[in-house]
Amino acid sequence: MELREIEIFLTLAEELHFGRTAERLHVSVSLVSQSIRKQERAVGAPLFERTSRKVELTPVGEVLRAGLRPAYEGIGAAVAAATAAARRVAGTLTLGFMGGQAHELEPDLARFRARHPDVELRFREVVFSDPFAALRRGDVDLLTTWLPVEEPDLTVGPVLRSEPLRLLVATDHPLAAAGRVDVEALAEHAVPAVRGAAPPAWLAGVLPERTPAGREVPRGPAAATYQEILALVAAGKVVCPVPDEGRRYFPWPGVRYLPLDGAPAVRWALVRRSSDATAPVRAFVAEVAREG
Repeated sequence: MELREIEIFLTLAEELHFGRTAERLHVSVSLVSQSIRKQERAVGAPLFERTSRKVELTPVGEVLRAGLRPAYEGIGAAVAAATAAARRVAGTLTLGFMGGQAHELEPDLARFRARHPDVELRFREVVFSDPFAALRRGDVDLLTTWLPVEEPDLTVGPVLRSEPLRLLVATDHPLAAAGRVDVEALAEHAVPAVRGAAPPAWLAGVLPERTPAGREVPRGPAAATYQEILALVAAGKVVCPVPDEGRRYFPWPGVRYLPLDGAPAVRWALVRRSSDATAPVRAFVAEVAREG
């Protein structure tokens, strides 16, 4: 399978629409169709289910995407790394981070500083209540955030790491006595509402609207920062699912971080604007991808 064919397949797997895929890759719809048919003949099975209403990956297509995506991104990262090596990268790189992410990235930052001493690294905290505004304004060049990110003007990757969700509760809360909590218990206790412009689909990566069994998770008082969440939890107003980094970096009197059984892991990734990646941005993404 040639690189262009891989690009067509992965783009269609993302767009699930032949027309949008063709437009995005600046090719004809017929070329996209021909390439997919060729790949299906090579694999020996359909990669997509096509109807007049929708396009979906088949199970075989899912397997192929899972195998090709890291390799394709690795090729892109290798090209970017080679370009950075050929051209001495200079300028500034402003990293937007949430919580303890700047510390979690320190090994990558140390390698980047060593390889690109002419790039000045700057840092800016981003709050979860409005996670993408600073990136879109250009106040930051790269953002560390949890997934999913489903914003058409932003590019996601590479994925940095994953960690479990914890449940933040007051030390005298009835749930605290058990030492751990099943995720279905969220349907019986209010979690914070969010005061801000955070996309619901993104928030659901940590603050689900429903439990895995489909039960609604009630909302309590609103918060816009992690400090406000800690205060609300300590006062017994809410409980709150949070990434495990909260336990490591933000101890607080009157609260406990409990294991949240049955909750999906939180995945952290780099996010950047799709339209104007600078040389320092490309170099940092390549650095992280190389070590990942």
